[in-house]
Amino acid sequence: MRGPFGPVMGKYPSSDGGSNGNNDIIKHNRKCKDLVFLVIFIAFWVAMIVNSSIGFNQGNPLRLNYGLDYKGNLCGEKHGDFDLRELELRYWLNPNQVYQTGLKDSKFQLSNARSICLMDCPIPSEDSLDWVCDYPEGDINLSLEHWKDRNYDYFADLTPQLRNTSLKLQGPCYPVIFPSVNVYWTCQFIARASNVSLTHWEEMGGVKVIEDIAIDKSIHRSINSRSSVLKRYVADVGKAWPVLLVCGGFLPLFLSIIWLLMIRHFVAGMPYITLILFNILIISVTMFYYLKAGWIGNDAVSPIIGEHDSYYHVSAREVNHLHAAAVLMTVLMIIAFLCSIAMARRILMATSVLKASSVASYYWARDAEIQLLPVFSSMKCLVQYSLGSIALGSLIVSFFESIRCILEAICRKMKQITSYGHGHGGSWAGKTMMYCVRCIGWIIRCVNRNAYIMIAITGKGFFKSSEIATELIMSNIVRIGKVNVIGDVILFIGKLCVSLSSALFAFLMLDTHKYKSAHNKISSPLFPVLVCWGFGYIIASLFFGVVEMSIDTIILSFCKDSDEHQGNAQYAPPLLIQTLNDQNEMQTLTQNSEE
Repeated sequence: MRGPFGPVMGKYPSSDGGSNGNNDIIKHNRKCKDLVFLVIFIAFWVAMIVNSSIGFNQGNPLRLNYGLDYKGNLCGEKHGDFDLRELELRYWLNPNQVYQTGLKDSKFQLSNARSICLMDCPIPSEDSLDWVCDYPEGDINLSLEHWKDRNYDYFADLTPQLRNTSLKLQGPCYPVIFPSVNVYWTCQFIARASNVSLTHWEEMGGVKVIEDIAIDKSIHRSINSRSSVLKRYVADVGKAWPVLLVCGGFLPLFLSIIWLLMIRHFVAGMPYITLILFNILIISVTMFYYLKAGWIGNDAVSPIIGEHDSYYHVSAREVNHLHAAAVLMTVLMIIAFLCSIAMARRILMATSVLKASSVASYYWARDAEIQLLPVFSSMKCLVQYSLGSIALGSLIVSFFESIRCILEAICRKMKQITSYGHGHGGSWAGKTMMYCVRCIGWIIRCVNRNAYIMIAITGKGFFKSSEIATELIMSNIVRIGKVNVIGDVILFIGKLCVSLSSALFAFLMLDTHKYKSAHNKISSPLFPVLVCWGFGYIIASLFFGVVEMSIDTIILSFCKDSDEHQGNAQYAPPLLIQTLNDQNEMQTLTQNSEE
């Protein structure tokens, strides 16, 4: 029985260092390796699960979108002093406090201004003065539901003393003088007071209410701050979880399986199909960014939620981010198109690489009997003998990544010191360290990948397998590079095709009414689309890793086969021998395509 998954065990020197004279399939004489690191790996994941569980149980994702009222309750939350499930909008009651927070020299923060949770943003009356009063409690004999039905107004029921404090903007009731609009679940004041309401307020003896653009800017600056935008982006991911499930999970899973099946049965045409599909997808995704940025059509994202007057115009940092994303996608689209043209002449080699590798039979065991379920047999062997070695390899990569993060922090610190005029030596030293660590990290990851292959073949520990793999790579660097470069590029483009498809379908799902209306409205499609794109790429990488690992396994096996038999591989398929041994590469590929 033969299959496309690459070898996990085969005819090879056994793990005890001896050679099996009968060239039998190696499935014995293996021992557990690197057990200490397996224990460390398990302990790490136990700690991660415990930490995540605590955060999930005690965290409240509503804080990312909704603010706090004057009692410290979270708007839209039912477990506070009041049931605020329908009251999702934060409204600042005292306009003079909002004005004070907008002054340059003021230390009074908007977060300390008196705010309340409402269902809708108040709008001044056209013929009278409306009020928004605190939650009914104490001497106010009114239920919360009745308070909502009365549009939050019980000023007429107040005692003369409480009316007097209300006219001084000390509560419990506050006048609705400025129009406001729902901007990301916060009532954004429009710095244009209602003349009718202001006149009524002054006639009643209310204190002076300051009309100034600072009222508008203070709230807008809070809504548009980097931290608020980041919180909304994270909240968008939570609201769009069905999109993430479909476009970031099921869709790339399905497309990856389809791609692998097509590359097995239609390998000659797949490089061409992949390149054409990639260009179509990247152009489509770029056009969607143009639509949402407002550069094409009239479907740009709006920070205002719900219906509003046409003269209201509120800018948002999210729109600027979409503009930047559209420009970046345009640049990437142009580069991708030019690279596709340059790669067209190398497609012939890619076809040969994929034929020789991604659908190749088991290398060492092609003439021997293989078990009925080789994949499950290999997984059993991995779990039984080599989990510790896998954990050790992961630990080494994590160690170097940690060092890289520390050195990046040191490099940034040195850069700050240099900017203060303390010389350039520190900056150059930091950059040199960074480059060295990155190079070492890249080498470690490459060694890890090939070490895992040799672990699967030989059953040896991580360090011994790394040594074998490194020797093979160094002695066959030209041969390996010739095959890997173009083949890896085509596989990389295949991953991009799957992930771009996920991004495109995410755009289409987010463009429906569900994600443009009140409660489920997302601030921008940017972050959910990027998350779907990332998930799509990760899932495609997991599936395409089968092909990539198959390529690397076949090549390493071929190199070892050649090394063991004086340069003449004994177990390689004919096309692989032609591809790797023929110096006149293009002539061989042309002959293969004609055949």
